[in-house]
Amino acid sequence: MLDLTMTIAGKPEVCKETFPVLNPANGQVIGHAPECTSDLLDAAVTNAHEAREPWLADPSARSSVLLDIAARLESNLEEFAALITDEQGKPLHEAKDELGGAVGDLRYYAGLSLPLDTVSDTDDLIVQVLRQPMGSVAAITPWNFPLGTAMSKLAPALAAGCTVVLKPSPYTPLSSLRFGELVRDALPPGVLNVVSGNDSLGSLMTSHPLVRMISFTGSVATGKKIAATAAADLKRVLLELGGNDPAIVLDDADVDAVADGVFANAFANCGQICVAIKRVYAPKALYGQLVDALADRARAARLGDGRAPGTDIGPLCNLAQRDRIEELVTDALGSGVRVVAGGSLTDGSGYFYEPTVLAGLKGDERIVVEEQFGPALPVIQYSDVEQAIAQANDSHYGLGASVWTADPERGRTLAPRVESGTVWVNTHQSGIPGQPFGGLKWSGIGVEGGSWGMLAYTELQAIHTNRMDQRTVSAQIGR
Repeated sequence: MLDLTMTIAGKPEVCKETFPVLNPANGQVIGHAPECTSDLLDAAVTNAHEAREPWLADPSARSSVLLDIAARLESNLEEFAALITDEQGKPLHEAKDELGGAVGDLRYYAGLSLPLDTVSDTDDLIVQVLRQPMGSVAAITPWNFPLGTAMSKLAPALAAGCTVVLKPSPYTPLSSLRFGELVRDALPPGVLNVVSGNDSLGSLMTSHPLVRMISFTGSVATGKKIAATAAADLKRVLLELGGNDPAIVLDDADVDAVADGVFANAFANCGQICVAIKRVYAPKALYGQLVDALADRARAARLGDGRAPGTDIGPLCNLAQRDRIEELVTDALGSGVRVVAGGSLTDGSGYFYEPTVLAGLKGDERIVVEEQFGPALPVIQYSDVEQAIAQANDSHYGLGASVWTADPERGRTLAPRVESGTVWVNTHQSGIPGQPFGGLKWSGIGVEGGSWGMLAYTELQAIHTNRMDQRTVSAQIGR
């Protein structure tokens, strides 16, 4: 049973009120998290605001701190992986992958510096353009990648010279709180503050007058509320919201190879990834083969506790999400859709739902149109590639997409026609440290990743310097 503390101004903070954190594999309480009060939140934001100038003043110190944090997290990888699995549900090997990405983000941004552009440099005039940090950032993270998403925000924000107040999801607060404990003596007081609480705490953060930027990953509905709140104070926002990623399989594809790739990228983390494959468009000639191949993989996947050896797919993170998957599948079946594999809750405790493959869809069912965020994959048949692209683009979302083909150049030619922030060819979800990640339409505002991810936490400042002495300037003005 874990009872962790918040981190404010480099010190531990406890609260009278706490809330339980459950293990989604069995529904048992594994720890308690502090319920941050408005006074403590104000202290966290105020300390972040006051820590800005000294933190900004020494870029080399910022780099050293990020490398130190990365080393600490890497040295404690086993502890944090187990904690993520216990509070989120994903298999232990996936939790370790998440942490590997988090460590990589910290090291990548430790090696970046803000650019200085010179647009004029003459005997009379120099004009330079700087990147200045936004200031105090409210970072609000989701439950599907507790530390992975946190580091994708903290690393570029801290590297840019911002200070941060981090609030994790109330479903998965323990790993972030423990991270705060691990690194609180590595940072100057106030540079990183970690608080926990329910949704009302997020509202207090986003409306706080000293917060200058909000970096949020989560649902479209919450993202819209945050944008509306931010508008009142003209706070800057970075919103990474939902996705309903299409996978377009072309008629020359190798069915077995595609089935392996599509299944892995649809059902990893029990489908709870914003950029997971959530709908598949397959040509008529390959449709039956692909549906059967995906169903075979769904039936072979081992469902269980993420801590158990050999588990392929863990539980949904929370009961509400499991109930949503059940609702969407039931709704689809009422429209004549066929379950080819899965389609049921499992017996026993925990928030488990069988990996499910659906066929016989028209394409307008809720499970196709909405972001299901779980282990249920609809496969839609198309007659020609123009129809597939049109159906893929007929969505409020535009986070990611993929094209699967035996001819990579053919896929690369089609990719720009798909309305998504990232389009992969013959893979999905892959990325390198320097690659930007963001969404179109309802999938978000701004980008994370690469140098663009650090610049997102800055604003432009032009420095215009007249090099002539004042008497010369006055004479010119007089003329």
